[in-house]
Amino acid sequence: MRVIVVGAGVIGLTCAVRLAEGGYDVAVFARDLPLETTSAVAAAIWYPYLSAPEDRVAAWSRTAYEEFSKLAELEPSVRMRRGREFLAEQKPDPRWADVLPDLTRVSPPAGFEDGWSFTTAVIEMPAYLQSLVKRLDQAGGTLTRAALPALPTTADVVINCAGLGARLTASDPTVTPVRGQVMTVEQCGLTEWLVADRSPSELTYVVPREHDVVVGGTSQPNDWNLAVDQSTADQMLERAAELVPQLRKAKVIRHRVGLRPARPAIRCELVRTRTGEPVIHCYGHGGSGVTLSWGCADEVFGLVQGI
Repeated sequence: MRVIVVGAGVIGLTCAVRLAEGGYDVAVFARDLPLETTSAVAAAIWYPYLSAPEDRVAAWSRTAYEEFSKLAELEPSVRMRRGREFLAEQKPDPRWADVLPDLTRVSPPAGFEDGWSFTTAVIEMPAYLQSLVKRLDQAGGTLTRAALPALPTTADVVINCAGLGARLTASDPTVTPVRGQVMTVEQCGLTEWLVADRSPSELTYVVPREHDVVVGGTSQPNDWNLAVDQSTADQMLERAAELVPQLRKAKVIRHRVGLRPARPAIRCELVRTRTGEPVIHCYGHGGSGVTLSWGCADEVFGLVQGI
């Protein structure tokens, strides 16, 4: 069976790898190559964020956590790191907490009411995306740059993983951008990640990687602006440095902006065109593309098997 995957972000590539390694003839077509996608900008840690519905997100997240735990033993771009999250108000354990082996409550600093600590996957996205491309190639799949005006009709099944592009490929205006701005700074001895959520407009995170640290961020709905805002960057760094003082002396390497593909609910389903061709839509992952990638890929694989 020939499968065309549209989109080369983390969702499209993961689906393509799962299908190609499962024996399907897979071709990926994308306007933006992997290192040009929003996925390449992501911090990224396994952490369900800005995605719904809750029950499906929890299930996909569990699958991906288990997969990343295995990959951390084989893939240099994936590491399991412990970290902390501070919350503006007291909350029960998250629905996806049952997959975590070590979730514990911690005392939050001033200005926060609750907090917890756990171990999760930290993924160095540029290197990780390249590793997915390598796996796709080794499994016989292909990746081609192509600006498609519509979904192709030359395959047994098409997988639509176009992210924000689904506004066009699926004629779906409910997919909207949520702007995220981040910066990378030189590694300054940090090994633990940190997330601090004072309010939707003050999303602060510090994610250490092997040679640098990602500092963020913003969560700005319906904002298409890809330009870096210096005042926003200064505010992000100041918020982060209040919680992680080592950042005050860290040299800034670069600034980046990405547009998360948000939707009221993730669309992951099989439909048929007017002429009967099967199309599997898998888009609208918000800020959880990495976190849900392997879970959604497994669901897509099952849908293809059922055709």
